[in-house]
Amino acid sequence: MEFDNNKPIYLQIADGICEQILQGRFKAEGRIPSVREWAAAIGVNPNTVARSYDTLSDRGIIYNTRGIGYSVSIDAIDLILAEERKKFTEEEVPAFIRRAQLLGLDPKELIK
Repeated sequence: MEFDNNKPIYLQIADGICEQILQGRFKAEGRIPSVREWAAAIGVNPNTVARSYDTLSDRGIIYNTRGIGYSVSIDAIDLILAEERKKFTEEEVPAFIRRAQLLGLDPKELIK
């Protein structure tokens, strides 16, 4: 996995897991790799992955069952979509519109 220097690695890992949930690789109520398995697979420190899992747990996207490991929450897709839509409409769309205006482009024409 390649990481962007402008964003903390643990957040990039969390985003990657969310993307895989949306793509159907990790299913609702299905288990995800353990912290150590995931750390080995992507070549990072297990503490970094643990921090990612804690973040996802806090957001309600995954949960931990003692002795079993982490699983995807039943409503994970809805939670991820709500968060991503909010971020898209509040951050990315306004930035896109500002950039289009700076370049003299009419955003309405770009939608067509």
